[in-house]
Amino acid sequence: MARQISLNPGSLRIAPSLLSADPLSMSDSIASLNGTHDWLHVDVMDGHFVPNLSYGSALVGALRKAYPDEVLDVHLMVEPPESFIESFLDKNPDFLTVHVEATPHLHRVLSRIRERGARPGVVLNPGTPVDAIFPVLSMVDMVLVMSVNPGFGGQSFIPETLSKLVDLCRLRASRKLSFLIEIDGGVGAGNVAEIVRFGADVAVMGSAVFGTDDPGKTVEKIRKIALEGSKI
Repeated sequence: MARQISLNPGSLRIAPSLLSADPLSMSDSIASLNGTHDWLHVDVMDGHFVPNLSYGSALVGALRKAYPDEVLDVHLMVEPPESFIESFLDKNPDFLTVHVEATPHLHRVLSRIRERGARPGVVLNPGTPVDAIFPVLSMVDMVLVMSVNPGFGGQSFIPETLSKLVDLCRLRASRKLSFLIEIDGGVGAGNVAEIVRFGADVAVMGSAVFGTDDPGKTVEKIRKIALEGSKI
């Protein structure tokens, strides 16, 4: 059974990406947030769908054991996701998101994620239009818009992806749906106000948070900027 997590659009949820945390002392990196964050984002890369390798289901299991109250947002950059999801679902993530580009069986994969008690999400690469996920929007609790090409941290934000946030907000309203809109890639203090105005509910940030001297204070600063930006 999925844990109770608000899906209501509103104040921005900040999800630091553990891809940018210190891999030799991840617990210290999480502690450096001082509880200022909302979720923890886990990027999983297979070296096939994207040109890099990163963490597997063992990390998700360790995080769930060590931080039972954290919202674990797991982003699978793997192909095909149906070969991976069971091992991750065994570790009780809150959200498990898969790429529309990675499988011809997206409906089946999303159904299985829901069946196993996690919240399903679908991901769009920068070059993939929103209409690619029209058939499954009613099945998901989150749509993740990639604002960089997936596979590496520290890339520059692709501004053309902002229009997808607007399109998703309109679709959500017109179809009376309740999915969250997440954005990942090149997000930080310099553009967080803009992404909030365009409709993002969740912002994933890696180096913009963990690459600073005080990640906790950085999250507080970014949240303040986002709040002020939403009032403009």
